[in-house]
Amino acid sequence: MRISTTIFLTDETISPTRLAAELEQRGFAGLYLPEHTHIPVERTTPYPAGGELPPEYGRTLDPFVALGQAAAVTTGLGLGTGITLVAQHDPIDLAKQIATLDHVSGGRFTLGIGFGWNVEEAADHGVDWRTRRELGRDRMALMRALWSPEPTPYEGDFGSVRASYAYPKPVQKPRGPVVGPRTLIGGAAGPKLFSHISEYADGWLPIGGRGLTESMPVLRSAWAEAGRDPEALQVVPYAVLPSSGKLAHYADLGIEEVVLQLPPAGEAEVLRVLDDYAKYV
Repeated sequence: MRISTTIFLTDETISPTRLAAELEQRGFAGLYLPEHTHIPVERTTPYPAGGELPPEYGRTLDPFVALGQAAAVTTGLGLGTGITLVAQHDPIDLAKQIATLDHVSGGRFTLGIGFGWNVEEAADHGVDWRTRRELGRDRMALMRALWSPEPTPYEGDFGSVRASYAYPKPVQKPRGPVVGPRTLIGGAAGPKLFSHISEYADGWLPIGGRGLTESMPVLRSAWAEAGRDPEALQVVPYAVLPSSGKLAHYADLGIEEVVLQLPPAGEAEVLRVLDDYAKYV
């Protein structure tokens, strides 16, 4: 099982370059970074985990800039987002960022996407909360057109692009309906999410990893109904606080990668936790 990590990198934490170098040296498989452009002060949306929103949410580094730094100081470490809020981006610009990062890292990028929880943050980007999932789906389709081997136009409900020359291309070749880098969708289990995963992704990025025993057969059924290769489905539990029993359970379910949560802390604290996690690598 590959053991990756995630962390809220901020202006107050360990640096991207220092963390990436330590992860690769210690044998970890990857580094995934979250995204929040800003956190409006006047916010009525509750924090999903309950209580006060931790301060690191409003201090996160841009994941693509930070992962670009991480790519420059490593040679094999996987690099990913967990998650990119696709609906909050211009898809033409985002397609270029993603393809460039994948290119300069030699195909090490995983695009973890999701639909968010902060209504006010999304609203400042002009996102109608009720249609954010369909907007994200539409923007992914537009980006797939730009990543296609030949100039391909796209006309969607929320945007369009002419047939265009758009290089670099993501390193990984098209596979079934998926074009672009390895793509995982985050979110709570449900028929709508599993439909999106089966339509245009390589798999699921379930936060915390709870309930997988019950959810994975349902996802596999939706995947099969969409005509996808059963062996190609990837499920990557995300932001996991590990134990030997938990990781053994994931292995029994056929899971091949787990992303462990690191604290949003300075270098000394993060390296101490990496020492604690070393027994799982």
